Amino acid sequence: MSSPELLRALAILLAICGAAFLSLGAQFQNDAVTKHHAPDQPKIGSLHIRQIIDLLKRPRWLTGTTFLVLAVLFQLGALALAPLIVVQPIGAIALIITSVLNARIYGIKLDVKTISAIALTMLGVGSFVTFAASSAINVEMSNEKLLQVVGILFLLLLLFGFGFALTRGQVGALTYISGAGVLYGFVASLAKVVIQRLYQADFDLLTLLAAASLVGATFLGGWFVQNAYASGPPDLVIAGLTVIDPAIAVGIAIIILGEASQAQFADIIGFIIAGFVALAGVLLLSKVHPQLSGDR
Repeated sequence: MSSPELLRALAILLAICGAAFLSLGAQFQNDAVTKHHAPDQPKIGSLHIRQIIDLLKRPRWLTGTTFLVLAVLFQLGALALAPLIVVQPIGAIALIITSVLNARIYGIKLDVKTISAIALTMLGVGSFVTFAASSAINVEMSNEKLLQVVGILFLLLLLFGFGFALTRGQVGALTYISGAGVLYGFVASLAKVVIQRLYQADFDLLTLLAAASLVGATFLGGWFVQNAYASGPPDLVIAGLTVIDPAIAVGIAIIILGEASQAQFADIIGFIIAGFVALAGVLLLSKVHPQLSGDR
């Protein structure tokens, strides 16, 4: 195995570790939000700013935050070693870990349909990463590419703000999850942009703008996720994130960054088929998992 292949194998391993920490962080934070603020209610709706600040005093929430920080560090390490389209889809493994972990905690038996959905997701993600690892390339991060990513993010933030103003903040869990998935997809993309710019020794105002946008999107996405935890189990949150986050990040990596520019036609077909298989597995899991379907 050559040096580039070793680096990509290490990146995949780091991304898997990051997914494991992500699932643990989601479980701990979800428990802290639901058990502290409304232990007797299945759904508590949106959290107020004061409630979110109060979570900073909760050891369980802080433990979950520590796991999430570790997830970010492992993910950044993976992004530094491999293209975005190789690393980001691996986050879907977090859904599998969370589903199993949450079922064990609440004494829920996973049925054949749930196990089949997990297997389908693993097959799709594994196939996608295999195709991406053999054809994706790291690309030069030009000013134009950076501005396109940041510009689209700012436009989406305006749309989010307009939507919340129209609804006066009265939105459901799926809206928060969708928003977080989109923002985290941009967080991963911006992290790759910043890392690549640092490799290129481009220490300029545009790189600083990308870094600042990354931090802002991370905090706003985190706020969305905390409100999503208040409305449902962590499986639902992770299910949403593992569909939307990689889809956004992979789309940016292919369309704007050009990481798949050297892929052959067969690789592209493989991307599409594997992506649909993974998506089908995640959507099926969100429908048949006993806790999500209500069969408690």
